[in-house]
Amino acid sequence: MINQETTRKLHEMRLTSMVEALANQEHIENIRQMGFEDRLELLIDAAYDTRQNNKLERLIKDAGFSTTAPSISNIDYSPDRQLDKDVITKLATGAYIKAHHNVLIMGASGNGKTWLATALGIAACRQFYKVRYVRLPELMDDLLVAKNEANGDFKKILIKYGKYDLLIVDEWLLTTVSQEQATFILELMERRAGQRATIFCSQFGPRAWHEKLGQSQIADAILDRIVHTAYHIEIDGKKSMRERYGIGGQYD
Repeated sequence: MINQETTRKLHEMRLTSMVEALANQEHIENIRQMGFEDRLELLIDAAYDTRQNNKLERLIKDAGFSTTAPSISNIDYSPDRQLDKDVITKLATGAYIKAHHNVLIMGASGNGKTWLATALGIAACRQFYKVRYVRLPELMDDLLVAKNEANGDFKKILIKYGKYDLLIVDEWLLTTVSQEQATFILELMERRAGQRATIFCSQFGPRAWHEKLGQSQIADAILDRIVHTAYHIEIDGKKSMRERYGIGGQYD
């Protein structure tokens, strides 16, 4: 039986999971009869698994998903949706994140763009990538507020959004943006292009983005940093996500 002083030291070193594993071992006769090295290996495995699980929970929580229900395993591949399972399976490996490639998910409202993007985001978290989900209007608000502050927060927010291994931008160019907003987008895409991966969820394809971005040169520069190495996924479907899963519009 481990003594109280040793237990205290383990807690002080933030090895609570090892204390719990030790306590569990004391109740299992077969484990108590094992040699020191075998028992130590089990303790380390238990502590490591606990730490990894806690890290995963933090990554998913910090990502800001509107739901954690979607997963790669429950994606609906009904023929009417015209989803390429091989492409999505490849994306689920996270290779596109490592290669710093983007993903464009396009489709009408209610066809499941957010659901698919979230499933890919959670898969990335499980590979311990840092992920952030944000709606474009919220992102623009964050940058606009920071731009009007005199304390340098604008640059800090650009750096923050620029550093996520995977950034998921929902409601991408749902409406026309101002020239100032287009400039914000260009600055962020400049930081991420070739350095990080981004998923864009949009009701429109890149051809329509140009008009919504306004000023021609800025629009060209933004598209140049997003489109060329991106995976393109178009979701069709005769049924909405509400009909398929019995869920609301937050899953788009």
